[in-house]
Amino acid sequence: MTNYTYYPAINWNEIEDVIDKSTWEKLTEQFWLDTRIPLSNDLDDWRTLSDKEKQMVGYVFGGLTLLDTVQSESGMDQLRKDVRTPHEEAVLNNIQFMESVHAKSYSSIFSTLNTKAEIEEIFHWTNTNEFLQRKAEIINEIYKNGTPLQKKVASVYLETFLFYSGFYTPLYYLGNNKLPNVAEIIKLIIRDESVHGTYIGYKFQLGFNELPEEEQESLKEWMYNLLFELYENEERYTEELYDEIGWTEEVKTFLRYNANKALMNLGQDPLFPDTADDVNPIVMNGISTGTSNHDFFSQVGNGYLLGTVEAMQEEDYLIGME
Repeated sequence: MTNYTYYPAINWNEIEDVIDKSTWEKLTEQFWLDTRIPLSNDLDDWRTLSDKEKQMVGYVFGGLTLLDTVQSESGMDQLRKDVRTPHEEAVLNNIQFMESVHAKSYSSIFSTLNTKAEIEEIFHWTNTNEFLQRKAEIINEIYKNGTPLQKKVASVYLETFLFYSGFYTPLYYLGNNKLPNVAEIIKLIIRDESVHGTYIGYKFQLGFNELPEEEQESLKEWMYNLLFELYENEERYTEELYDEIGWTEEVKTFLRYNANKALMNLGQDPLFPDTADDVNPIVMNGISTGTSNHDFFSQVGNGYLLGTVEAMQEEDYLIGME
């Protein structure tokens, strides 16, 4: 009698794509939880902010919570349907869990800095803001109805571009010696997203390079049209968040810079002229996600728990494609 395999076991001793293994190792080395970051130490800084700044910070993190919710609940579930290897599915499982950790981390920030009434107002704004809901809708529709490669494009745009209108705020405050523990969480999230976007972009490139030239050109046109649509909406969202604070144009520069990074992850040419030199240097300094020097007894930061795993560097956007 012949025995047939109903469900094959994953074998990490037989690796089909070494990038799966190296990404798994990088992500597990970077593992963290928000509960180990002493957010209450930022309360003195929080009290120095104006009411407009406090409202802006709340809305920023509400928006980030929504996008991480989309990515954890819809995005990774859709990407798992089209994996090339069983090890890729394991990596996506890791990514999905960390996206949930990210979403939960923002609630830890809210519970530390905001009252119950303020938190309810933040989530009402998040769930009703026209431009925030629009970008979530665009991405989620692609997750539901797009091709496997289109879904990967949407995921990379979310991870490497759309999050950054929100990331700008804590990085700016960090550069001005405010809210360092809130920024610590954001730096940990950026470190994760850097790997997520690069890995999924690499998987996109494998599939893209297998397409006939005519299909490649059609997909490239779709990609750039989608980026224009998302950027136009993101401009409106940025204006709504930052006009009263006066940061709008600086944030838009940061967005364009990161839109180019998303295209690089996908193996495509940059669209915008903006480079790192055009971004506010205070923010660029903050985006470097090296270890923080937290005191062993009073604070636990990524320096103590997680070693010195760095964010993806410029050359890492060419991962596996030499």
